[in-house]
Amino acid sequence: MSKFLITGITGFVGASLCKRLRQDGHMLTGTTRTADLGAGPERVPLYHIPKVGPDTNWTQAVTGADIVVHLAARVHVMKEHATDPLAEFRNVNTAGTKRLAEQAAEAGVKRFVFLSSVKVNGEVSPETGFTETNPPQPEDAYGISKWEAEQALTEISKTTSMEVVVLRPPLVYGPGVKGNFISLMKAVNRSALLPLGAIQNRRSFIYVDNLSDAIAIAATRSEAANQTFLVSDETPLSTPSLIEAMAAALGKNPRLIRLPVGLLRLVGVLTGKSAAVNRLIGSLTIDTSHIRSCLGWKPPHSMEDGMGETAKWLV
Repeated sequence: MSKFLITGITGFVGASLCKRLRQDGHMLTGTTRTADLGAGPERVPLYHIPKVGPDTNWTQAVTGADIVVHLAARVHVMKEHATDPLAEFRNVNTAGTKRLAEQAAEAGVKRFVFLSSVKVNGEVSPETGFTETNPPQPEDAYGISKWEAEQALTEISKTTSMEVVVLRPPLVYGPGVKGNFISLMKAVNRSALLPLGAIQNRRSFIYVDNLSDAIAIAATRSEAANQTFLVSDETPLSTPSLIEAMAAALGKNPRLIRLPVGLLRLVGVLTGKSAAVNRLIGSLTIDTSHIRSCLGWKPPHSMEDGMGETAKWLV
């Protein structure tokens, strides 16, 4: 049994991970940005960390912890208002992560688990899927900040006794999911006509409880020390297949029409939503061979189960 500190424990992934670690009998504490220090998920004690950055004081939170799981981050912002988004992402995701890891190492933390992103690898994968050996090619501010954080953690692991483990998931879904995923699922639920039937792509996803299981195993297995793992559900889906899976979970009939992909791209340009359209059109898949061979991990939940739980939460 280990004592965990989980940053961002009250968030989407944090709540799921908390439940998973409780099953193994671990002692848990967490951090929250809000001043309300009532118990967190599973009645976990919380520390108040109002802001993550290069000057954050983590001393009290990391003292006594064996393992730190760092989930707190600045994620994709739907309506960006920062004049320099990259600087904002770096402040939280790069400098903030480095600060936490340094103070964790000083406090004697044995292992630091960092939730990164497949965006470190890039936006469009090779046909065989991204692997840990592909050279990082982050394209947006979020991916760049996560990659720079990974590099900072590598340097810390070389100069201290603290082990570092990095996980790079694709889009995470499940009860509580936000962003484009839930927007699409809501459209399916209201039987909206979706002009996405002609898309022929493949994208990897991961159900939040599958991600939590991978984090729990990577945090506690000795073989995971100083490793990077790409994680995802078993089978990639095309955008039309994703919509059909959502519809099946919701008990709806998918309303897909076949609008030419070139026309979809033009619509993205004209509406200023090219990035969102490209995510619907492009392929991004993950090869999970490394975590399977190193840790014997495979997703414990099917995509159908994960989509079903998401649908129950939505409706």
